[in-house]
Amino acid sequence: MKRVLVMHGPNLNLLGKREPEIYGRTTLYRLNRMLEELGEKLGLDVVTYQSNSEGELVEAVHAARGRFDFIIINPGALTHTSIALRDALLAAEVPFIEVHLSNVFAREEMRKRSTLSDVAKGVISGFGVHSYIMALRFVAGADGETK
Repeated sequence: MKRVLVMHGPNLNLLGKREPEIYGRTTLYRLNRMLEELGEKLGLDVVTYQSNSEGELVEAVHAARGRFDFIIINPGALTHTSIALRDALLAAEVPFIEVHLSNVFAREEMRKRSTLSDVAKGVISGFGVHSYIMALRFVAGADGETK
């Protein structure tokens, strides 16, 4: 059974409350339950994690090395700034998918640059909670061709 770590970055604990016109009305709790339930149906062991701290996210990525087969990460605002998170994801040697609820390319200029996307397996952006679901479905169908 593939193990998947789903990581949520800064401010995603406020899903459903913060700017619902951009990020939707689904709470983080509900999103995590949806992913765990879908993971079970797809034969995946899904573990979710959220932190507002860059350092804690880096530590979680380090801990994923050798323990998880895939990471799905919404780094939030750290997408645009965190070299530390990029370096941790590279060092962990766990393939990952970058996801975003909103279409970051249709937003402010500062949100159009990612420090992670060029080293990610792929990027899914703009489909609300379905961005995560698409990523999870990809992981379920991915064979050994993940790097």
